[in-house]
Amino acid sequence: MKKIALLLTLAVAVPAAAIAAPVRAEAPQANIVQTAASTGQFTTLLALAKQAGLVGALSGSSKLTVFAPTDAAFKKVPKATLAKLGKDKALLKRVLLYHVIKGQVPAAKVVMLRSAKTLAGPSVRIRVSGKTVFVDKASVSKADIRTTNGIIHVIDSVLIPAS
Repeated sequence: MKKIALLLTLAVAVPAAAIAAPVRAEAPQANIVQTAASTGQFTTLLALAKQAGLVGALSGSSKLTVFAPTDAAFKKVPKATLAKLGKDKALLKRVLLYHVIKGQVPAAKVVMLRSAKTLAGPSVRIRVSGKTVFVDKASVSKADIRTTNGIIHVIDSVLIPAS
């Protein structure tokens, strides 16, 4: 009897709208830079973005999509290449902007594209093989990380534009 009374009390205390309401995805609370920093897997990317003077643009109100290489992806880059990027701010900026496209482009739209023009100028090639999406030679390991100013798609390699 006590169990029935408790269930009736709980049923009355919880509004019907709360029970019937659909579950909604929480709106993003952080921008691209803040979201990337919170994951702990983009420290190299963020340090290079800071060095290139791109943190402000990636934190701003412009809607962007970033194909973000992880720290593990940067470990695959030859040390000589990273050293060259560290010494040439314009080249570093070009390489990093080669990972960014204008607008919010969710995975459902990315898979429909053959290429996408980057903020560096040249386009990246996009292809789908089985269930894997490739951006140039990098594969997308996680898609659709929503931020207040765009979307992050995690990739496993650093994209280097042709000279």
